[in-house]
Amino acid sequence: MTGFIDGLLNVSPLVAYIAVFCLVFAEDALFVGFVIPGETAAVLGGVVASRGEVQLGTMMALVVCAAVIGDSVGYEVGKHLGGRLMKTRLLARHSGRLENAQDFLRRRGGSAVFLGRFTAFFRAVMPALAGTSRMPYGRFIAYNAAGGVAWGIGFVLLGFLAGNSYETVAQAVGRDLAVVIALVAVAALVAWHVRSRRRQQRRRPASQGRDKGPYS
Repeated sequence: MTGFIDGLLNVSPLVAYIAVFCLVFAEDALFVGFVIPGETAAVLGGVVASRGEVQLGTMMALVVCAAVIGDSVGYEVGKHLGGRLMKTRLLARHSGRLENAQDFLRRRGGSAVFLGRFTAFFRAVMPALAGTSRMPYGRFIAYNAAGGVAWGIGFVLLGFLAGNSYETVAQAVGRDLAVVIALVAVAALVAWHVRSRRRQQRRRPASQGRDKGPYS
């Protein structure tokens, strides 16, 4: 793993863009996350940007796109392959964790898709489980995109701010830092919902008043 990290940090900008995109995409679409966590690739993308070798904004956009597109492919794989996918040797080893993920999805619905983005195992299997359970794609993509944006921007920024201290950061990624970023993202999502409800409540009295007839 150390050789891989050092190699990624010393390649041309184009290769860095392609490598980070492919790793983040493959984690969700092809379960490569069991071997190489996509969050590590996202952090390293930020580290490369901190060295001035790639554009920070471009790297963020690529990571977010790779996360969202990869999840969508994973959703389609789960939708069309269903139970056969869960019986493969790779996933059969993790049957207990898969049951926990399925239970989490049943209880939380779209929120499980969003929150699953911040846990390595859930990030790799949640899109396929959502497809297998026939979650409406519109609902899935809304939470998937929100999670991809929060996760992608958060971890690339983390690598950018860490700079050459990426090894310390990489050891913490997936534990405490992932929890912090998830909590911030959830807080932002809750605040958005609260504001939307307040706006709807303010509009209702006005519309009800207009609906009343002249003799009411």
